Amino acid sequence: MQPMDQKLVIDLDMIRRHDKSGPRYTSYPTAVQFHEGFGEAEYRAWAERTNVESREASRAAGKPTPLSLYFHIPFCDTVCFFCGCNKVSTKDRSRAQPYLERVHKELALQSALFDDNRKVDQLHWGGGTPTFISHDEMRELMRVTRENFPLHDDDTGEYSIEIDPREATTETIDVLREIGFNRMSLGAQDFDPKVQKAVNRIQSEEETFATLNEARKVGFKSISIDLIYGLPHQTVESFASTVDKIIAAEPDRLSVFNYAHLPEMFKPQRRINEADLPSATEKLDILQRTNEQLSNAGYVYIGMDHFAKPDDELAVAQRERTLYRNFQGYSTHADCDLIGLGITSIGKVGATYSQNIKGLDEYYAAIDAGKLTIFRGLELDADDLLRREVISQLICHFSLIEADIEKRFGIDFHDYFAQELKQLEGLQEDGLLTIRDGVISVLPVGHLLIRNVCMVFDKYLRQSKEQRFSKVI
Repeated sequence: MQPMDQKLVIDLDMIRRHDKSGPRYTSYPTAVQFHEGFGEAEYRAWAERTNVESREASRAAGKPTPLSLYFHIPFCDTVCFFCGCNKVSTKDRSRAQPYLERVHKELALQSALFDDNRKVDQLHWGGGTPTFISHDEMRELMRVTRENFPLHDDDTGEYSIEIDPREATTETIDVLREIGFNRMSLGAQDFDPKVQKAVNRIQSEEETFATLNEARKVGFKSISIDLIYGLPHQTVESFASTVDKIIAAEPDRLSVFNYAHLPEMFKPQRRINEADLPSATEKLDILQRTNEQLSNAGYVYIGMDHFAKPDDELAVAQRERTLYRNFQGYSTHADCDLIGLGITSIGKVGATYSQNIKGLDEYYAAIDAGKLTIFRGLELDADDLLRREVISQLICHFSLIEADIEKRFGIDFHDYFAQELKQLEGLQEDGLLTIRDGVISVLPVGHLLIRNVCMVFDKYLRQSKEQRFSKVI
């Protein structure tokens, strides 16, 4: 195959024709399909199955199957009105300690289920605001993690953390590097004071860049900055000013998220005045200008709101067709079993997804009783696994080689997906993609609409059109 064109093309008319709600496909099936019939017993059985597979992999290739750990630290000092994350808003820092004590116990419970030679290739602290906890609490959490799981000591693991620059001093960054973190994402969102006031996130440029500069100084390998377009009072010019300042700081990656206004689902969003939001047309104009700025600065479009420098490992992995997508976004570690720790965390162990309890009191009670905190999940069947791979290939590489799928899953692609291929013909006629010589290729003009292409292969969407998702653009 020819190398993929990594430049984003925005066709406003095409976007308007195809703009509809759809999943972001951090998993397939999506979390909507999780059910409470999947619990601790099923999870334990699958953990052991992955150990058996890991031992076989070790015998065959000399390397056990690696692990990924996701820690959810839910606390936030203040609530950003745009936020749709699972969080606990409090100014009481002492609330972190009882939570972390339970996470320490959960680490021990989970560790007992997995062979102790399975290295942790990937580790992530998300939130909430992970930097809400004290430096001593950070050190202790990583120490207990190392007691329970074999972390890399040579900086080869992908160990990342989400940073709120308002919560991070230079000392915080030094501590995080010292305990093993080597990647970070910084929330910036927008530097315009009027926008910041409207979303209750007052954050100076100085705070943001001081954090970034310190991270560079102490040797963080990759720094990503998060921006959000579609917030109240944003204009093409005001957001372009923020983007210019970010480009000047030369982050390795950027995420430019589309603000999804769903106040019926996310309470804080009710504090946003809808009349202040940019129109759909204005949002597209903002996105188009942002894309031009990033493209001119040498960034390539990875997909699903993500941009990276051409030499960044995500861009390299995409060119080499080894890119992967999970609950934290794009990754280069496709082969890990993912263990979720803390409230609401989602794990992916073997052919399953599982999610932890959402409430603090219930979580504490389960841990104190010596139980895992899984309250729902899903065991994927053969069709789920096949469709997951198809969607993953499309969303990561904007193309699909039919023969690869046929070989891996023992199917005839045209027989199995006859209905889907018929649907894709309409998208081909519209210029979003081509189907030629056994390859489905999403054209640059279709990259922004990749969710629309993936939705064609989503069996569950056909079964239910009632679900509420964010708009594609």
